Amino acid sequence: MSVASAKKTPGYSKDLLVLPFDHRASFQEKMFGIKGTPTEEQTKLIASYKTIIFEGFEKAVAAGLPREKMGVLVDEQFGAEVINRAHEKKITLCLCVEKSGQNEFDFEYKDWQGHIAKVNPTFVKVLVRYNPEDEAVLNQRQTARLVELSKHLAETGRLYMFELLVPATPAQLEKCKGDKNLYDVEIRPSLMVRAIEELQDAGIEADVWKLEGLDKKQDCERVCQTARRGGRDHVGCIVLGRGENADKVREWLKVGANVKGVIGFAVGRTVFWEPLKGFKENKLTRDQAISQIAATYGSFCKLWIDARA
Repeated sequence: MSVASAKKTPGYSKDLLVLPFDHRASFQEKMFGIKGTPTEEQTKLIASYKTIIFEGFEKAVAAGLPREKMGVLVDEQFGAEVINRAHEKKITLCLCVEKSGQNEFDFEYKDWQGHIAKVNPTFVKVLVRYNPEDEAVLNQRQTARLVELSKHLAETGRLYMFELLVPATPAQLEKCKGDKNLYDVEIRPSLMVRAIEELQDAGIEADVWKLEGLDKKQDCERVCQTARRGGRDHVGCIVLGRGENADKVREWLKVGANVKGVIGFAVGRTVFWEPLKGFKENKLTRDQAISQIAATYGSFCKLWIDARA
């Protein structure tokens, strides 16, 4: 059987508990105050902080959590050491391929196929801002690139992780009188359903949808049913943290844990931001930062596992 035919039916249905730290433009600017292209020394500094996060992940695994369910999501720019160590330790590795800090999806590298082959990740991940009521030409341009990636991953037997963000248009926000929470609860769920339908109909076959948290279980169920429509019975959904506080993330995880089709989470800044900030400001030692990252990530993993049980 060829690789392409093996990938004919999309999906990944095992639990997947991801620690994502593929942030680049926002990470270098908000953590270090570095704008534009970092120097070689600045790149090394930022990369060293990514290694701290990975060591927090390793510590959580060493505490006895199920490593086969756990994974990391990292970038090539600052994550070369992490990528090598993840391969050495046979950790599930997710690689981002989008250009950072852009509203419109495009590939980070012109030869993105070569970069994927070189890194050899378990999952290839894209972050896409797509609102069905946004500018049609913009959505069409993004979709064309994403379809190309979908075809390539199917042909090469790689897993496709699609991070869908549905930011409010000015008109939608006006409808909510500027209340973003109201938009999230009342308007975004239906837009997520429409976005997934449009992307699937265009030819994008994600194995895992990485989705913004939903407050209502019925909304979560509806979105997951959409991801699995039309015979896509094994497609999984994971809940992202969106930089929210730990209590809000726990709410989303509890909602998702018992919804058919939700297989896990990807929570990053909520886990690593404060420990890294504390280390940078000399309020924490390196080991203390690692321990805090391990404890918070580990607590989310345990919450998920317990809620599933």
